[in-house]
Amino acid sequence: MQSHTKDFRQGAGAALSDPKIQANLEGLYNGFHQARIDASDQTPDWEALQDKGRAIKAHTLDNLAYYLEMVERNVIASGGHIYFARDAEAASNYVVNLAKERGIELVIKGKSMVSEEMALNHRLEEEGIEPVETDLGEYIVQLAEETPFHIIAPAIHKSRGEVSELFVEKLNVPLYDNIEDLTREARDQLRQKFVDAGMGITGANFIVAETGTVTLVTNEGNGRMCTSMPKIHVAITGMEKVVPSIEDLGLFLRLLIRSATGQRISSYVTTVTGPRGEDEVDGPEEFHLVIVDNGRSKMLADPNLREALYCLRCGACLNACPVYRKVGGHAYGWVYPGPIGAIVSPMLTNLSEAKDLPFASTLCGACKEACPVKINIPRMLLYLRKELTQGETYPEHKSVSMAESTAVKGWRASVSSSFMMRLSNLGGRLLQLPFVRGGRIDRLPSPLSGWTKHRKFPAIASKPFRTRWKNIGKK
Repeated sequence: MQSHTKDFRQGAGAALSDPKIQANLEGLYNGFHQARIDASDQTPDWEALQDKGRAIKAHTLDNLAYYLEMVERNVIASGGHIYFARDAEAASNYVVNLAKERGIELVIKGKSMVSEEMALNHRLEEEGIEPVETDLGEYIVQLAEETPFHIIAPAIHKSRGEVSELFVEKLNVPLYDNIEDLTREARDQLRQKFVDAGMGITGANFIVAETGTVTLVTNEGNGRMCTSMPKIHVAITGMEKVVPSIEDLGLFLRLLIRSATGQRISSYVTTVTGPRGEDEVDGPEEFHLVIVDNGRSKMLADPNLREALYCLRCGACLNACPVYRKVGGHAYGWVYPGPIGAIVSPMLTNLSEAKDLPFASTLCGACKEACPVKINIPRMLLYLRKELTQGETYPEHKSVSMAESTAVKGWRASVSSSFMMRLSNLGGRLLQLPFVRGGRIDRLPSPLSGWTKHRKFPAIASKPFRTRWKNIGKK
């Protein structure tokens, strides 16, 4: 998927000025966010579960090579195939070549964020293979020729009326007034696709190392149909989705589902271990697992960013974030929006181009509080901000100008001691004289003019606070 992370400011501005998007985003806080709070409050020892999940994630990533080798052995032992893709291009090539070799003309897809990274639909279409998204939200987004707006609810930015008009335009059906009719129409449109497809492609919420099992969590049943109806099932996922055991899977299902939608359990939890066995009545004849790196190893190698790979993709941080709830998903310019996206997207694309994303946060900590595995997102955002301004670990991505860097160093020196504070206070009082009107600074010259474009600042006081405080004490 082509990255537009450099356009964050323009995208955010467009979203803020769009009343429809603002109206559609209002439901996030009282919907998913409140449901997560209610579900966690009703779960005994919720915080202990979070701590345990975090510890398992840390252990797995510390021993990732060991667990990936275990996955490989067990997938092959179950009759499946496994491919480790270095990047998105390699993963796409594997899937496209497999489809061409098998003569596939129609592919049905379950929701997969990694396939969005790969721009897989576009690649399939280039080869004359029709990809059809079967998750309702993804289906709507595909018809609209857009990208997902939210990790859990891809079409949350569209109103019922907009979806109805889209169906009229793209599917040549009547204008429906209610959600039930729209859902039924989508089901009717997709039913034959499920029957005719030769390949099903899904993501994977988890991969169980001890069995080679792929796990999908859905509420529509389309994931189960994508894994069982076509002759070939391809699961595509990031390498961080591995969990050691089935016992661990049970824990993570509780954390994921309750954090994502507030449900105790989703409508469907599908587990797939290899292709259909001789004694099984349904399932694919071929099973392929594609495990994708695509920059994740770089995050894994950085102790300051490894924690981002704990992410379960529940979307809880998006729903809690005051910035995401105003600018929405498309403003972030790539697959992963919101607070976690402000870390992951720059590292999987280009930190220099995505330099605005780490700053798209109030650092209020709501994301960390909402995270089911307690990922310290604010800490990592501060780390990326430091790298963009100082470039200690990633000097090639340092994005501040020499003038800005000099100004910051000067400010740091000015507050380093009481003597320097007094000296800088004196200098500031002299420098401000041409710009003070009625005790306030209402305009500054470029490049500082942006500070006074929409606000006025009080002039630097003739006496510093410490001096005035001492004088008050004497009285």
